Amino acid sequence: MAELSAKLVKELRDQTGAGMMDCKKALKEVDGDLQKATEWLRQKGISSAEKKVGRTAAEGSVGSYIHTGARVGVLVEVNCETDFVARGEIFQELVRNVAMQIAACPNVEFVSTDNIPSEVAERESAIEAGRDDLGNKPEAMKAKIVEGRVAKRLKELALLEQPYIKDSSLTVSELVKQVAGTLGENIQVRRFTRYTLGEGIVVEKSDFAAEVAAMTV
Repeated sequence: MAELSAKLVKELRDQTGAGMMDCKKALKEVDGDLQKATEWLRQKGISSAEKKVGRTAAEGSVGSYIHTGARVGVLVEVNCETDFVARGEIFQELVRNVAMQIAACPNVEFVSTDNIPSEVAERESAIEAGRDDLGNKPEAMKAKIVEGRVAKRLKELALLEQPYIKDSSLTVSELVKQVAGTLGENIQVRRFTRYTLGEGIVVEKSDFAAEVAAMTV
């Protein structure tokens, strides 16, 4: 289909309250049909979820997941607006699924790209700018390529940008918005910690044969 106009995306956003990227995706899914895009967002629970984002989410649950073999463990805090929703089966299932997602994504370090410190983005920019394949390219082109690569890299570090492990047609962000739309509350993934058995421990390797030989000298 032809490139979506900013005016059409804005119109859908004004009608539904959904985010810009969600509106673009909806319009692409239905070949630019505004009415169908609105229905698509409603089916996904996105439009109603976006309207609740500004509301305070101070309740919720800390969930955990231990992967088979007990070598990877996760703690995650997911917030909602009321204790009633927090204790419900739908919300608790979301918490479990998000915890499993974190366990399955060892490279993820932050909840969203908004949480990534500027120094991390600057470091990635420096790395990309120094790559050999950019050496002979014009500066303007080089800057654009670096920007695209850094944006891609930052998404790889963000939990909400990952394809959902149980349905790769959804991102984790879209999953959370769907549940928020279903439950009628603002739901936010606040923070998480991932533990890998033995991570950070330096194991000293010894040459047993050499030690035995030394003892016999």
